[in-house]
Amino acid sequence: MRTIDRYIIKKFLGTFFFTLVLLIFIVIVFDISEKIDDFLRHEAPLRAIIFVYYLNFVPFFINQFSYLLTFIAVIFFTSRMASDSEIIAILSSGISFWRMLYPYFISAVALGLLSFFLANFIIPYTNRSMFAFENQYIRDPRGEYTAQNIHKQISPQTFIYLENFNRHTSVGWKFTLEKFKNREMIYKLKGEDFEWDSLRSRWQIKNYYIRHINGMNESITKGKKLDTILPFTPADFTEDIEEVKIMNYFVLRKHIKDKELRGDPDVIKYKVKKYERIAFPFATLILTVIGVSVSSRKVRGGIGFHLGLGLALTFIYILFMQIFTVFATFGDLPPLIAVWIPNLIFGVIAFFLIKIAPK
Repeated sequence: MRTIDRYIIKKFLGTFFFTLVLLIFIVIVFDISEKIDDFLRHEAPLRAIIFVYYLNFVPFFINQFSYLLTFIAVIFFTSRMASDSEIIAILSSGISFWRMLYPYFISAVALGLLSFFLANFIIPYTNRSMFAFENQYIRDPRGEYTAQNIHKQISPQTFIYLENFNRHTSVGWKFTLEKFKNREMIYKLKGEDFEWDSLRSRWQIKNYYIRHINGMNESITKGKKLDTILPFTPADFTEDIEEVKIMNYFVLRKHIKDKELRGDPDVIKYKVKKYERIAFPFATLILTVIGVSVSSRKVRGGIGFHLGLGLALTFIYILFMQIFTVFATFGDLPPLIAVWIPNLIFGVIAFFLIKIAPK
């Protein structure tokens, strides 16, 4: 590694982490001003606020804005180098433009690996402590925990329906279970009340009736209470997509497989989150190449022009991510393609910009 490589890596990583620390302090100050009433009302200990909530908030923040901060860092220090004619001096010394990119690639790959490791293995654990703190000191525990109009497939050709379910009491109303064979119903269980018995880990169905259907023959059984074991728990009715934030990579993969076996339609949301954890680290490398390409040229506008152009490209990238995520969640676009389309589009832009960059 040459002296110029160490110089650029030091500039790159130094600018990145300096900007990161500065932005973290600013965000924490604004967050404290927003949540100070909740902290005082729930008497949150100062030690818990600092070491449980905000210390665990830092990895999430780093990963959430790593590609944006990487882009800003590259734009900032490369523009300074171009304004001070350092880029011209490097190229005039016999180092090619492509060779000058090596330290940029090394730094971008290191930050991309950091982002991947944080998203898949560190943040899921830090989020658990952070969410536990929020549930205890910020969120209102008296809130209603009710899910309504629940439709789920619990096994091939077996479906359940609930009019509503309260996860605080583990009680549901208007429960229906239907089994099909060759698209014809062969079994139906219906009950007025549906309650989880946590001591015996089974369900109690009250005021129920059961229909057994065999072609033209049908039998009906009625009763006041039925104790039964079913392949789901109360957590399956109150699942929140935000819970993916506490799942590491392997847990998330298993969760997706379980949902696919049950035929849950919301499995697409979890697939999007899974692919995002892989695609976003690559954005660090792509945005680094774009940043070098647009800021290595010495222009009259200086750093301000480069920063403005860089921020515009970054916000367009974020907009694309949001648009295609919506297409994947609510449309027919496959999640893998939806998540990678912004990277592919900006990869083409990066290739074009680096072709026309001054060499």
